Amino acid sequence: MKLRAIVIDDEPLALSLVSEYIKKTPFLELVGEFDHPLDAIDFLSLQPVDLIFVDIQMPDLTGIEFTRSLEGAHKIIFTTAYEKYALEGFKLNALDYLLKPFSYEEFLKAARKAHKQCELEMDAQPIIQSNSQFLFLKSEYKIRRINFNDILFIEGLKDYIKVHTIENEKPILSLNSMKSLEQKLPKNRFMRVHRSYIVNLDKIDTIERSRIIFGKTYIPVSDMYKERFQEYLDKNFL
Repeated sequence: MKLRAIVIDDEPLALSLVSEYIKKTPFLELVGEFDHPLDAIDFLSLQPVDLIFVDIQMPDLTGIEFTRSLEGAHKIIFTTAYEKYALEGFKLNALDYLLKPFSYEEFLKAARKAHKQCELEMDAQPIIQSNSQFLFLKSEYKIRRINFNDILFIEGLKDYIKVHTIENEKPILSLNSMKSLEQKLPKNRFMRVHRSYIVNLDKIDTIERSRIIFGKTYIPVSDMYKERFQEYLDKNFL
């Protein structure tokens, strides 16, 4: 599995260096570079991120303050030129602490620690269907009960799934595969219509040009699943 990583550093050279280290590491994927932590907070509210490399000494909001402000659990590796912050960093359960200037070898050692921990967590992720009405899903170190009737659609994003529900504006994120979740859903209520999408059939209101519309979201019905989806429509509505 690849870890989605971002870098936060107000120093352009340091930001560029860590970004290049991420790009050359096979099990990491650079999804964001930020010279201000507030921009990163906005990004994290929209996208799943596995690993954050963050400088500590920054204006307006330090890396320590940024980490404390985060909702949910994120894997943090601090990067700083000041050794005095090490203890405070580890109090925040940071995975590692890289003292500038650090080599790629030091960077890789810290990144591998994060990768190993993510693999262990993914292996332990539970998807437990209690009955025909709901399932329990692990999300951000919590077990969430999700009623099937509340689900609009499910979106796959590499090693993550996003469960879009009626009640929550933000999707529920879980480190899981579409295949494993699909096996737990009632087949008479949910259908996979695309490699990256499963829809709640009861919640479909509008279909337009091989696309299912949920509010402002347009979900494509791919060729692989089009015949099966059309059979469902013919049987139930046409």
